[in-house]
Amino acid sequence: MNFLKKLFNIPVKEDKEIQRQEVDLSLDDLFVHNFIKKGGKFLYCLKKQEVIDNTKSILSENNWNKILVTNKELLPFLDEKEVAVYSEMKKSIPFFTTCEHLIADKGDVLFSSNQLKSNKLSELSENFIVYATTSQLVKNTGEGLTGIKTNSKDILPTNISSVANYEINKTDDNFLNYGNSNTKNLYLLLLEDL
Repeated sequence: MNFLKKLFNIPVKEDKEIQRQEVDLSLDDLFVHNFIKKGGKFLYCLKKQEVIDNTKSILSENNWNKILVTNKELLPFLDEKEVAVYSEMKKSIPFFTTCEHLIADKGDVLFSSNQLKSNKLSELSENFIVYATTSQLVKNTGEGLTGIKTNSKDILPTNISSVANYEINKTDDNFLNYGNSNTKNLYLLLLEDL
């Protein structure tokens, strides 16, 4: 009977039920799936040495000999003999930074004034290298905002925004984003810390 259904292309009820079932992914799998689907470049690292090696590879692959770093904690990941490090915001120089959280349900990377200072995302380079850890993964934007509030008890950061698209040449049909592109060519170095 099943053979005849396949032969005459009669849909099988069981196949439709299987297609409707949702798959529950772990938080990190969900983030990676959504991040890559949007065009992000993802590098998973088990050790800090892998972060150093991958950073060097990204810089070499793109022929970047300058990098903007505003967080001094990231300097050990760079070989300053091979790349000139800048601390003053310049749009023409790729930006190496941390982030607040990684939003799993959308594949977004959440930033605040802790990383961006008073600059809008659109005022920064289109090339980002982001260093994050698996402990920064959250389910949704609400949890990310709660995390920012919890981690910043004394002074809440401002300028909270996210990179939601990682394909530079892709046009955004949402009229609300006209003239305010936050699209970035983004490499994510994710270090396992749990």
